[in-house]
Amino acid sequence: MERAVARLMEHGVYQDVRLVGRTGDGGADILASLNNNRWVVQVKFRRSGVIGPEAVDEVLHSMDLYHADIPVIATNAVVNQDVIKMRNQLYAQRGINLQIWDRPVLLRLFERLETSSKKIRDPRPYQEDAIEGIVGQYLANQKKSGLVILATGLGKTFVAAEAIRRIREKVLNCKILVLAHTNELVYQLEKSFFPVLDKYTSTCVWNGFEVGDVYESEITFACISSVAKFIGKNDFLPANYNLIIIDEAHHAGSKTYREFIDYSNTGTRDGSFLLGLTATPWRSDEHDLESIFQQEICRVDIIEGMSKGYLANVDYRMHVDNINWKNLYKLKELTPRALNRTLFISEWDDAVIDKLQEAWAEIPNPRAIVFCSKIDHAFTMMDKINSRDFTKAGIIYSGTFHGKKMSAIERSVTLSDFHDGRLGLMCAVDIFNEGIDVPDVNILVFQRVTHSRRIFVQQLGRGLRVSEGKDKVIVLDFVSDIRRFAAGIEMKSQLSRSSRYIQLGNPIKFMNKKGEDKEAEKFLKTWLDDVARIEEAGEDDHVLKFPPDLRDFGLGT
Repeated sequence: MERAVARLMEHGVYQDVRLVGRTGDGGADILASLNNNRWVVQVKFRRSGVIGPEAVDEVLHSMDLYHADIPVIATNAVVNQDVIKMRNQLYAQRGINLQIWDRPVLLRLFERLETSSKKIRDPRPYQEDAIEGIVGQYLANQKKSGLVILATGLGKTFVAAEAIRRIREKVLNCKILVLAHTNELVYQLEKSFFPVLDKYTSTCVWNGFEVGDVYESEITFACISSVAKFIGKNDFLPANYNLIIIDEAHHAGSKTYREFIDYSNTGTRDGSFLLGLTATPWRSDEHDLESIFQQEICRVDIIEGMSKGYLANVDYRMHVDNINWKNLYKLKELTPRALNRTLFISEWDDAVIDKLQEAWAEIPNPRAIVFCSKIDHAFTMMDKINSRDFTKAGIIYSGTFHGKKMSAIERSVTLSDFHDGRLGLMCAVDIFNEGIDVPDVNILVFQRVTHSRRIFVQQLGRGLRVSEGKDKVIVLDFVSDIRRFAAGIEMKSQLSRSSRYIQLGNPIKFMNKKGEDKEAEKFLKTWLDDVARIEEAGEDDHVLKFPPDLRDFGLGT
């Protein structure tokens, strides 16, 4: 019922609808925003009986924990008169506008909703091509699998949801299974589909936290590990699915997915249609996605999306202040590991914050994510930023710090505060890589070394989403890895051929304390001969040219 109420709110006028109900949730089930107010909803499902005053006490407690403005009790039952009296007293004495959504109110809210949500816009041209490609291939029943590759921010989930909506208009009783590799992504996927699906389409979740009515639901959103465990015990799937979708399909080469694909026969002539969705098709273990998905239905990478204006303008500043050029003479081997250890000075948090504060002053309505390498580093950055007092910073992480994890309440409040603008900046560790969208972020700071091209592109994509009033995203890259410089040079080379970026000016700059460092860029271009090869290099690969004489570039003595 929590998810049904959340879907009703998502389909309607509410923003940032967030399901928070779980162990340790403090009594809250849903958070949402409307008219600059935070709503906290406590859902009460009853097979019999009435809702009494204890529900009011609980939702008021949740209101305090989640810093909410408007509390709501949503129930399929009825409330007794004591609850009505308490509601009236709360408004008269404290100005608290307690909402009571009992069964009749929920039914009225549902009936007032239009069949399709008003939040859905018309597809962009490349999205329409992808949608029609999926629908056409499914109906043609020839090639039984396909892959959609759309960079972060280009709407791959919308494409899949709209394709499903159109397929279900043409094919009755079409059952669909949507798979993801984590429990959290399953919830995020279902929530992302809600506005696109008409209000009568039934969905359910099947993951490590719950199992919905997978036999009756038209669309099931499931965690692959839960499905694999069920198959292992029962040796069958609970339904004959017509269409199976794998989100974040770069994971499809894993052992669990491979076994599921083989078992279910999906993607073959006699099996269901298999659709893969990914923003980043590269895999570190070199599994070939072409062996899983027969055809590429659509591909728009991050460079094309930026060049054509589907993603925000980028002002990318790669900082080379921390390179100790003289140490190049000490190198005995030219591998990324040796270069990174020899060249880079790693501790310079204060200088990073100086540059961040400068960027903060030059962009309207600044909102930022700082990607940090470790949790203790994120706390250090948050404290230092808050001491400068140019914005309020928060922190979010997925791991354990001093034996403790972020509680469900802390995480939900932090994300809501960031969405609502109560926090202007987030220091993040291992969050915002997949599944979390914050469209109005317009400053990204990279302090995390990642050797994964996929993670780098996903993190960069968090700032590239277009939103109203957003002119560009400023990227401050302080990552001490020679492969990142190769990636920057390659990206600049590709964007420099775009007419849009020719008009906008230099999108990627190599910077030092005084400003743009063209000599350093010239040196790096000459030295990093095969940038594509270097960008993908392993720690100990000998892929670099021997550097030219530094004196030719004014970088040595």
